[in-house]
Amino acid sequence: MIRFDAVSKQYPDGTKAVDNLSFEAATGQITVLVGPSGCGKTTSLRMINRMIEPTGGRIWIDDRDTSTLDEAQLRRSIGYVIQHAGLFPHYTIAANIATVPRLLGWDKRRAESRALELLERVGLPATFAKRYPSQLSGGQQQRVGVARALAADPPVMLMDEPFSAVDPVVREQLQDEFLSLQGDLGKTIVFVTHDIDEAIKLGDRVGVLRAGGTLAQLAEPAYLLAHPVDDFVADFVGKDRGYRALSFQETPTLPLQPEPTVRLGATAAEARALGARGGWLLVTDEDQRPLGWVEPDRLNGDVTSELLHRGGTVASTSSSLRNTLDAALSSPSRRGVIVDASGALAGTVRAQKVLAAIEELDRPEARPTEDTPPGMPA
Repeated sequence: MIRFDAVSKQYPDGTKAVDNLSFEAATGQITVLVGPSGCGKTTSLRMINRMIEPTGGRIWIDDRDTSTLDEAQLRRSIGYVIQHAGLFPHYTIAANIATVPRLLGWDKRRAESRALELLERVGLPATFAKRYPSQLSGGQQQRVGVARALAADPPVMLMDEPFSAVDPVVREQLQDEFLSLQGDLGKTIVFVTHDIDEAIKLGDRVGVLRAGGTLAQLAEPAYLLAHPVDDFVADFVGKDRGYRALSFQETPTLPLQPEPTVRLGATAAEARALGARGGWLLVTDEDQRPLGWVEPDRLNGDVTSELLHRGGTVASTSSSLRNTLDAALSSPSRRGVIVDASGALAGTVRAQKVLAAIEELDRPEARPTEDTPPGMPA
């Protein structure tokens, strides 16, 4: 557990970056700090590992006052992930991951073994161990950054906008992989982001900070969306917070429709013979996994991957209502593609069917799980 007890940071020119900040980051959970630029998110994060020293208050990690701990030992006991990964350019990937274990006195063989183990855990092949950061994509470098933070198996991790420097598709993949990894490891994580959607997706609890470094509200994501404490929080989480709240509603059983499909590599004649509802035909692989849409009437040759329209989201039968509705709205055919647990096509659904399910859904009231008022111990 990490506890902020009336923590402040004031600079010599009088600027207050953080003002009387009190909250708890629960053990084994992800606590996300979010807010406008200049609200003290990163300053708060860096005060945990004493890269920035507080000018008031105390920060505790498992009942240890961090101000009484040796700075170097404190930092080596905390995983730290930043934007652009922050890798050492002249170290191999394995050496980057092994940095903290080596500083802690691990022998070379043990540190290298740990590096290879973590490469696999973050979804990278062992062959990357001998590469250098410049030989990896931005998303791959971020995975290495996470692996490095995990190398010495720290109980606490600090993450400062770690996925903001990659494109939206890779960012979503990294978020999903990170949640899966956290499900296995159960670290105590403080995560900073400026993106409310990322905060809602990743956080067990989300703290919204005001300019000047004061805490406006700390709550579970569903509660935050349903019960913003004031106009500032309501405006920050967005006018479409009702749509975001659908992320926490499991999709009820929907009347999925069978969808004609064509295999990748089929001829234009084969595609036209299957017919196209609304001008669009769904393309799948040999295992019936959706790949994209084509317009058969515009085909001049075989159905190739270059001709696929991939704009639509694919939802699963276990997706939230938000993902299912987005699948229908984003599809060029306006038919949301739904897959089963194996990724094979289960059917399609139109937006009006999803909206009808939302109308009929008997939604229980969100349970009051909001923390105590700002300035008080959580």
